Formats: sequence, C-alpha cells, structure tokens
Amino acid sequence: MTDLRRIVVGITGATGAIYGIRLLELLREFPQVETHLVISAPGKRTVVEETEYSVAEVEALAHRHYDDKDIGAALASGSFRTEGMVIAPCSVKTASAVAYCHSDTLLSRAADVTLKERRPLILLVRETPLHVGHLKCLLALSEMGAVVLPPMPAFYTRPKQIDDLIIHTLARALDHLGLPHRLTEEWKGTHPRPPRLDPPGV
Repeated sequence: MTDLRRIVVGITGATGAIYGIRLLELLREFPQVETHLVISAPGKRTVVEETEYSVAEVEALAHRHYDDKDIGAALASGSFRTEGMVIAPCSVKTASAVAYCHSDTLLSRAADVTLKERRPLILLVRETPLHVGHLKCLLALSEMGAVVLPPMPAFYTRPKQIDDLIIHTLARALDHLGLPHRLTEEWKGTHPRPPRLDPPGV
C-alpha cells in the first residue's frame, strides 16, 4: 500500500497513560495509518496503576509494538520512514533524554530520529509545577523543532466528562500530524450573549 502512513506512539511513566491509549484507539479509525508502539518500563507500570487496561491490551491496539530496550529495532533508523511520533504522556525524564540526545532506549532514540529527519515530534509533557531546569529542557526541544503540547484542559468547549478533555488534546496532536478529523469543531470566535433584561417592575 503506497499511501500507508506510519505513526510512532510512545507511552512513558508520567501520569496520564490514558492519553496514549486513547490516541492508539483514535488512530485505529484511520485505515491508512499503521501504528508502531513503544512503552517504557515505567509506562507499563503506570498503565496498570492508572487504567483498567492490561499492558497486553494496550500493545494489541497497535499494529506493531517494540521492547524499549531493543535499540536495534526498525524505529532506531531514519531509513524507516514514518509520518511522525507522539509521546503521550511524556515524562520530564524522556523529554530531557530527547532534548540532550541521550538515546539509550528505543523510545528516546526513535524520538531523536524523528527530529533529525525533520518529522513531526509531538510531546505531551506531563509535569507541574515546572522549575527552571524543566523549562530549559522544553525550550531546547522547541528550538530543535519538537511540538511541546502539554495536556492542559480546555473549558471553552464545555466538557461534560474527562474523556472530552482527553480528546480535545489528542485532536490537537492529530492536527500536527496532518490527520483530518471531526473530533473537535474549528473555533469560530466568541459570540457575546445578549444583555440580560430585567422583568417589568424591577
């Protein structure tokens, strides 16, 4: 299939494993997308602690999954063509490894490859509050071409459940990957409410 689009998904040990899981579920709805998954060891622990999914169930959502220790896997080479990579969630440890080219795991190496090949790298960095070291790391990533996309809740969409907040962030990630969707509506600007009229006699 010539129009096949490979997307790499990374899940680290930061809180918010559901972001990576829901992303894999959303990407399954794109018939032209082939997903390649790497979950770090802390990420596997977080999946079990935070969600009702098993690691095996999450891995089954991807077309292919890899051992994070397998630095000789296809994802470690720029000759393995992909459309980009999303790390969701992205721990500060992983963000730091990518920012300072410390590629001792497949996940960090795949992210490094994504940057060097000038492909989209979207990082859902999950940490708060941020100290100066964190901020310098995120600045370095942005200067290198990564998209730093912290999963911050948006309330102008009037979310009714947690999944609404999750989907809003992931929709932005899909935008950066160039994947068309209808998960959220395009912002049309504000529309002020008409002034309140007091009832007669008040």
